[in-house]
Amino acid sequence: MKLWKSWVIAKKDFSVFMKKKRILYTLIILPLIFSIGLPLTIANNPDPSASITIGGMPLTLLDFFSFFYIILAYIIPTTLASYSVISEKIEQSLEPLLATPTTDGELLLGKSISSFLPCIIVIYASSIIFMGLSDLFTYQSLGYLFFPNWTMAVILLLAVPLSSILSVELNIIISSRVGDVRTAGQLGTLLLIPFVAFYALIVSSIASLNIVNIVVIMAIFVLLDLALFNINRATFNRDSILTKWK
Repeated sequence: MKLWKSWVIAKKDFSVFMKKKRILYTLIILPLIFSIGLPLTIANNPDPSASITIGGMPLTLLDFFSFFYIILAYIIPTTLASYSVISEKIEQSLEPLLATPTTDGELLLGKSISSFLPCIIVIYASSIIFMGLSDLFTYQSLGYLFFPNWTMAVILLLAVPLSSILSVELNIIISSRVGDVRTAGQLGTLLLIPFVAFYALIVSSIASLNIVNIVVIMAIFVLLDLALFNINRATFNRDSILTKWK
């Protein structure tokens, strides 16, 4: 496998993404809502240093809000991965693309990079804004900088990439079976249910948000990512693409 060929395919998708307002809105507006809106919630709290009890343990709102970046890492690639594949169907560019001297693995990797990389860049950039504003609004009350901390480090460096990879792989599979971006996006969004379910468990004090549980979530992500990777390898081949992806 030659990585430069995958990068060429990814750059082609990047140029397509830049022309689509819906994709740009997903990449810009949603992360800004998270990175600015959540700290403002803390700023408007009469006592931002106060803890809330979640899962039977004291937890500040800042810790709780950090979990949303795992969800954001799943949401953002949904549109990108869907359009990366479906645009080839819409523009009828599958045959020319498959005629290029690239292997199936290089093609799959290129499509994955084009969806994964913008997501990670945007999330890391928005997390800097989130942490900076949160520290600005809470420093006077806490007397110290809350961020960065170990919980956020684990979330950003491990949980976020794994969540993003999960989303990319799932949405590539979904997009190979449907014919329009909206349907693919809706199906991909339905898979947010496990995230929402875990959120509900936290709020209802059945589960707690701590490093151990985050590591457990990551372990599940790793297993799912490996399983979906093998499914994608079986699905993403020239014969299947030419006969089923139209």
